[in-house]
Amino acid sequence: MSFAVSRLGRDVSLGVKNLLLHKLRSFLTMLGLVFGVGSVIAMLAIGEGASRDALERIRRLGSHNIMLESKKPPDEASSQKKASFFSIYGLLYSDAERIAATVPSVDTVVPVKALVKRGKFHDRALDLRVVCTTDDWFRLVDREVIAGRVMNARDIREFASVAVLTEWGARRLLANEHAVGETLTIDRNTYQVVGIVRSESGGAEASATPDGQTDVYIPLAAARQRYGDMFFRRTQGSVIREKVELHEIIAHVAREDEVEATSRALERILETSHKKRDYAVNVPLQLLREAEATKRTFSIVLGAIAGISLLVGGIGIMNIMLASVTERTREIGIRRAIGARRFQIVLQFLIESLALSVIGGMIGMALGVAIPFVVTHVAGMPTVVTPMSLALSFGISVGVGIGFGIYPAIRASKLDPIIALRYE
Repeated sequence: MSFAVSRLGRDVSLGVKNLLLHKLRSFLTMLGLVFGVGSVIAMLAIGEGASRDALERIRRLGSHNIMLESKKPPDEASSQKKASFFSIYGLLYSDAERIAATVPSVDTVVPVKALVKRGKFHDRALDLRVVCTTDDWFRLVDREVIAGRVMNARDIREFASVAVLTEWGARRLLANEHAVGETLTIDRNTYQVVGIVRSESGGAEASATPDGQTDVYIPLAAARQRYGDMFFRRTQGSVIREKVELHEIIAHVAREDEVEATSRALERILETSHKKRDYAVNVPLQLLREAEATKRTFSIVLGAIAGISLLVGGIGIMNIMLASVTERTREIGIRRAIGARRFQIVLQFLIESLALSVIGGMIGMALGVAIPFVVTHVAGMPTVVTPMSLALSFGISVGVGIGFGIYPAIRASKLDPIIALRYE
């Protein structure tokens, strides 16, 4: 056993010495694997980072939630070119009441009205997205409370003039002032700031409900009383007047396995009460599944593209090893003549190709970890280097070294000793 280990050690030492005799050639041969392994890790890290970011934004909506959103019908959107336009569309208060009363699987219904108003505090002013909702909003769309409290049932019941700010909006408006307890003016109406919640950048492509950086939350009942349901917008010389009761309804389903069936039931309810398709139904659970499927496809495509670089690196190893067999034909003949077996010749060349692939793979791993780090800090893109991508890329690198080194090794072992000794 010790003799076999000693002989293997000599073979490894001999293989490394042969590679060091041609340092530049060995380095250029490894470059293919270095860039191949590095690109596999980097591309998978970028893809994983982007996928996790998208999945996290969808998860924040809640897998038990169904988001109903008001949408302007396409025919009315095209009619806005008129000098004066009046439109009535979107979700109704009665829709929220009907869903709560008739769908057993829905245990909580949260109506949402979203307005854009000017917020003022002393001499500072900022455009705010005013989210008019109920106290259940903070239970379904979880947000960390930094200071004070969120709205409660008493605030809703008493039409209280209270407001909850996001952290970013509080910093912009209140600056160094003590936020909780201050009075904030929103479109000539005053509100007492009772709490600050963590800012979250939600995915607008999924739903408008997650809070943006400048959101402020007020009781829906108070907002309905003070601002009504009519909205006016001026665009290029025309005045657009719209009546939208609710911009969104969040329906929370008690059991996750009932979410998709419940979404179909909500579709049927809205179809019966709306003459036109002025709403959209978004199911975060479905979006999550679609995003996970897209992530898997994306990873496979990126891995396949980067794997081509490893294939090129393997071809480079085979090419160099074949050239090495030709250069060392006489050496092979001498070793065979003094008693070396074919297996030993195969092992010698395999050790050299394996050494190239292992060293190239290790350098490539370092490069693959460095590239995502640079991308994150320079471009601001999220990247995630997973242990699986490191193990996979290094394993493929070693496999390439063995796979593409076996043919030159076998070819060397099959050389006739007599002919090899006479080779010039």
